[in-house]
Amino acid sequence: MEIRLPRDALVVLVGPAGCGKSTFAARHFLPTQVVASDACRALVSDDESNPASSRDAFALMHLIIGMRLKRGRLTVADATNVRAEKRGELLEIARRHRRPAAAIVFELPEAVCQERNRARGRVLPPQAIRAQLRGLRESLPRLADEGFSAVWVLHSAEETEAASVRIS
Repeated sequence: MEIRLPRDALVVLVGPAGCGKSTFAARHFLPTQVVASDACRALVSDDESNPASSRDAFALMHLIIGMRLKRGRLTVADATNVRAEKRGELLEIARRHRRPAAAIVFELPEAVCQERNRARGRVLPPQAIRAQLRGLRESLPRLADEGFSAVWVLHSAEETEAASVRIS
C-alpha cells in the first residue's frame, strides 16, 4: 500500500498501544515531523508514562502541532487517537490552519498489540489495550466521515511493514 500525503498535512496516527505507530513514524518521517504524546509527557514531567501529566502533555502537543501547521510543515500526531473526540481536537487544529488532515489507522490483531506491549519498557495493563482496540473498532466505520481528506487502514504487521509513504 502506498500512502500519499501532502507536504503540509497533519497526519493522525490511530491505534492502540503496541500496534507500531511510533515505529512506523520513525521509519517513514523525520524526527522533527513527529509530535508524540509520550515525548510531550516526558517534557512536562520527566516521565513519559505519568498519566497525571497527560493534560499538560496534550496541551503542549497541540501547541506544537499548531505551530508546525501554521508554517505549512508536515506534522505527524503520534498518540493512540482511538476516540473520536481526540481526533476531533486534532482536526480542528488542521482546519484552523487550513491544512489537510489524513489518518493512518493501525487495526492490528489484539494478540500482536499485547505481545508488543509486553516487550516494551513501559507496559500497559492488557485490559487498557483491549479498551483502546474496542474504542478504535467502534469508531472505525465513521472515521472517514470525521473530516479527514484520506484514511488508510493497516490490518496486520505485514501490511504495516510493506506500506510506503510518499510525500508530495
